[in-house]
Amino acid sequence: MTATTATAPGKEQSAEEPGPAGPNDPFDRDVLPTPPGATAALLRSLLAPMKARVAVTTLLLLLQQAAVQAGPLLVAYAIDSAVPAFRRDDLGPLIAVGVAYLLCALASGVLQYAFILLSARVNQDVLLDLRGRIFRHAQALSLDFHERYTSGRLISRSTTDVESLRELLDEGLQELVTVILSFVYISAMLLWLDLGLGTVAVASFVPLYLLVRLYRRRAARVYTLRSTAIAAVIVKFVETMNGIRPVRAFRREAANDADFRVLNTRHERTNGDALLEMARYVVGSRLVANTAVAGIVLWGAYRVAGGTLALGVLAAAVLYLRRLYDPIDRLGMFLNSYQSAAASLEKIAGLLAQTPSVPEPSAPRQLPALASEHPGREVVFDGVRFGYRTGGEVLPRFDLTMPAGQTVAVVGSTGAGKSTLAKLLARFYDPSDGRVLLDGVDLRELAVPELRRGVVMVTQEAFLFSGTVAENIAIGRPDATREEIEQAAKAIGAHDFISSLPDGYDTDVRKRGGRISAGQRQLVAFARALLADPAVLILDEATSSLDIPGERAVQRAMSTVLHGRTAVVIAHRLSTVEIADRVLVMEHGKIVEDGTPAELVAGTGRFADLHRAWRDSLA
Repeated sequence: MTATTATAPGKEQSAEEPGPAGPNDPFDRDVLPTPPGATAALLRSLLAPMKARVAVTTLLLLLQQAAVQAGPLLVAYAIDSAVPAFRRDDLGPLIAVGVAYLLCALASGVLQYAFILLSARVNQDVLLDLRGRIFRHAQALSLDFHERYTSGRLISRSTTDVESLRELLDEGLQELVTVILSFVYISAMLLWLDLGLGTVAVASFVPLYLLVRLYRRRAARVYTLRSTAIAAVIVKFVETMNGIRPVRAFRREAANDADFRVLNTRHERTNGDALLEMARYVVGSRLVANTAVAGIVLWGAYRVAGGTLALGVLAAAVLYLRRLYDPIDRLGMFLNSYQSAAASLEKIAGLLAQTPSVPEPSAPRQLPALASEHPGREVVFDGVRFGYRTGGEVLPRFDLTMPAGQTVAVVGSTGAGKSTLAKLLARFYDPSDGRVLLDGVDLRELAVPELRRGVVMVTQEAFLFSGTVAENIAIGRPDATREEIEQAAKAIGAHDFISSLPDGYDTDVRKRGGRISAGQRQLVAFARALLADPAVLILDEATSSLDIPGERAVQRAMSTVLHGRTAVVIAHRLSTVEIADRVLVMEHGKIVEDGTPAELVAGTGRFADLHRAWRDSLA
């Protein structure tokens, strides 16, 4: 028979942690608020280390386009000069045109090859940098951000959105630069060849420009919706797979399938809207281009017939126009990629613009040296107030002093503030008012590495990473020897079960530690905390996954390991309280009882009632 619990296990976290985002909360939307100019600043910072390579790639493309655009000029020369010379038995000009055309084609190919190689390296380095930034920044953001912004959205930022940017860098930018260079080269050549034809051709660009502007405006909205829709699909998929056990246990498959179908249909619809906008643009651009070419050919033919325009000039003008209008469709593809990438980059910039709510100190302090007689530190909550963003104050005014080396158990009803107390001590959050002191030093003045060496928290969820048992135990001390790892496991009573695994300490626990039981994962988490050798150890309902024999074994080990250290034990099982020097009973963020276990059991308060109920359950 198990021990009676003070409150229902597993309820505390949901009651005290942030609830669902409100309708005006930016975390309720896929797009986080992006400061003005943040997107452009992000792009500049990504390209800044590669200025030299970007300049070289631009030069290569300029030279490649010059080689390409020389072709129609050579055709005009061949028609108007080389062919008449050939008729006079002069092969020189025609041979020269042929050799020049061949050299231009060869130069264009070589330059294009060099451009693709160098631009590909630049693109991959940009994407590598961006993915690294997202990963590092997501780890640096505070716990409250991750509790409100789902992991599925973070995955979408580093996969789908980065992939959209990759498509733009790999294909779209070259298309854009090619179109711009073609416009400049061809406009200049047409005006130089014949002012009248050139003027008409340049005038035809006006409706194309207006068409592009209209497409950009309409597509921007569509691609923002599309990016949001795919993120919702990823969020739902990740959430369902992470919770597959309760999904199966409560037969949620059909309901989840219905929800996913709605999200998937929305994504399909936004994709369709994007394709429709693209189709409208392509049809409109081709109509304008074909009309312009037909008009210029007719007018040019009339002038050739009247002797006011050379045939070679008309041929060159038509070739230039075709070369200019043919990329217009590809410009639509660039705009397609651009709108998708712009929406994605804005979301990434919004993510990277988020600042930790628990910032690093500008001038960090060091903790004083530990006293030789004990390895613990004094903990003081001085006038602390705290409330989550989505709820009222959890700790309206909280004062507490825990002498160094004391083990304090904290009990109370759901939502009393027990886990909040632990999270403030671990500095997962900062108090809205007041201070949390460690040996007289405000936690906000400690650098994270210094704090994590002094304070370690073991939670109800014993999360293990993919890797060996030894690697998981040594997370807090990667330089620990195998002997030190085994000693920590023996002290906590985990050595026997670890030794019985197929490869012992070298056994891969697989994803989330799925190869071993929940109780065994908890023991590994205890060994991990003990190996880290903290001055302050926080146990937030850390024995909840253990059976009674396992819990007893851990308590025997912990009574030895905690000796001299400062420990905070958040307890639902009252059996856990037996190892404590002092018990705090909390209600509504306040301490309503404070004393040794024996003193409170002998009294008539809340703890005495809970203890009697627990003893009766064991009878």
